[in-house]
Amino acid sequence: MQLIDGIRRHGFRKWYERELLQSHAHLALTFLCAIGLFGAFEAALHFTGWTDRVLDAVAIMVCAVVGVWALRRYLYLLMHAEHAANQADCPQCGAYARFTLVDGAAASPAPSVVVRCRDCAHQWSIDD
Repeated sequence: MQLIDGIRRHGFRKWYERELLQSHAHLALTFLCAIGLFGAFEAALHFTGWTDRVLDAVAIMVCAVVGVWALRRYLYLLMHAEHAANQADCPQCGAYARFTLVDGAAASPAPSVVVRCRDCAHQWSIDD
């Protein structure tokens, strides 16, 4: 989910929580793929025919590809959430994640989101 859409729909704190939960779900998928890889390698050592060997090779490839994709997705989502969270402090008063979107933020094609602090009304941008 894009940062601006997530803030508009859920608020920053809920968006951040959802990004972390989604990233850790990908980490769990990576762990399951690693278990599948170990099982497929173990099964490949005890094959009875060529069809079993081909089936084990397909299982190894699928687990490896899905595991690498899930690990990359985990790292991307985690780094994206942390990058936005590091910019969520108001530079003027130091309030964390207490901001609203500026009205013209949706129309701008820039990769940053302009926000306004609820406490001191200071405006700053958060890079997406």
